[in-house]
Amino acid sequence: MARVHVTSEIGPLRAVLVHTPGRELVAVTPGNREDYLYDDIIDLELAQREHRRFVAVMERFAQVYEVRTLLTELVARPDVREFLVTRALEVVPSDVLAKQLAALSPEALVGLMVEGALEEAGPIARALNETGYALPPLPNLFFTRDVGIVIGEHSIIGSMRYGVRWTEELLMKALFRYHPCLENAGILYDGSEEKRNNYTLEGGDVHPVRPDLLLLGFSERSSPAALDHLCDLVFEHCGVKDVIVVVLPNERTAIHLDMIFTQLDRELCCVYPPHFVGPERLAVLHRRKKSKGVKEMPNFFAAMQAVDQPLEPVFCGGSDRSLQEREQWSSACNFVAVRPGVAVTYARNEATLRELEHAGFKTVSAVNLLTGEETIDEGARAVITMDGSELVRGGGGPRCMTLPLRRDDL
Repeated sequence: MARVHVTSEIGPLRAVLVHTPGRELVAVTPGNREDYLYDDIIDLELAQREHRRFVAVMERFAQVYEVRTLLTELVARPDVREFLVTRALEVVPSDVLAKQLAALSPEALVGLMVEGALEEAGPIARALNETGYALPPLPNLFFTRDVGIVIGEHSIIGSMRYGVRWTEELLMKALFRYHPCLENAGILYDGSEEKRNNYTLEGGDVHPVRPDLLLLGFSERSSPAALDHLCDLVFEHCGVKDVIVVVLPNERTAIHLDMIFTQLDRELCCVYPPHFVGPERLAVLHRRKKSKGVKEMPNFFAAMQAVDQPLEPVFCGGSDRSLQEREQWSSACNFVAVRPGVAVTYARNEATLRELEHAGFKTVSAVNLLTGEETIDEGARAVITMDGSELVRGGGGPRCMTLPLRRDDL
């Protein structure tokens, strides 16, 4: 088996990890949606249909692995089952749950870990029709990017900012530790073991741009202490020499760097304009290997120029502020590149797509690509558009929904 290997955001994608959303989405209700980090509730069947088409597009370019399938293969092994069950019960000690987990088939055990396990309700709770979860359901798991990160040949387990996502860390740890398809040079940072409350790190804030260059977001979800720790690790183990950090505002719209920035081609990116140009632009820091402090940069583009990675921006939403805001909210900056200059996005963000057309991209709908009605020439720029009106309600786009395991070097 080849090891994981990712040294850029845009190198030709060879293998990727996804999770098709399942019954765990039904746990999100209008009353509890905020606890599960949702702004809205999602229709499961529509979301699954959209996600299946997205996966079919990804399969045109790469080997696609499903979290559930890989975990089910693993849980057939007694050592992996014991690891998952023991670790889950450390967090929610329960004899009832322990017995329940011990008796389940591999499929059912993985189902329970993903969809949640209801606790045994007492007489008062039953009378009041009130049930809680012993194991939380994981409605955010289809955003596989947050929980797993590959830099070079090393893996990183995210440490989630919010407690409802702790089981995700556990599942990702099992995959990186035990599954041959995710064989790696070692887990550099293990969020599932990280108990310090000011150490949080999510994959939406981690962008490996070159083997020697990492781009990070300091966001509501990724803390400075964890970012510094990550820098120390990648300087030592991954050949990284420069790290550029974008300081995000504490807003619901910009929970991760990839909600306001993604790379599209060798010298092209998509950005949310107010955060990158003009008086509201965000602070940008440069941390170098072996240097004591950080340098504050005049702006993002100057910072990238300083590390020989010039990037031209495509404006999310074009030049109209209200369109910029609307389309950024529906993940218009959140592209995933399958090779340089070919990226996947939601079809609904029309103003952003017009900007891409000006930059020489051909717009190809996912359906036409899959039926063969349209093709993408080798070396041509193209943007593949998919329906995602239901998926987008989860608060993320194609980059959030993919965890690249292997990309060819640029």
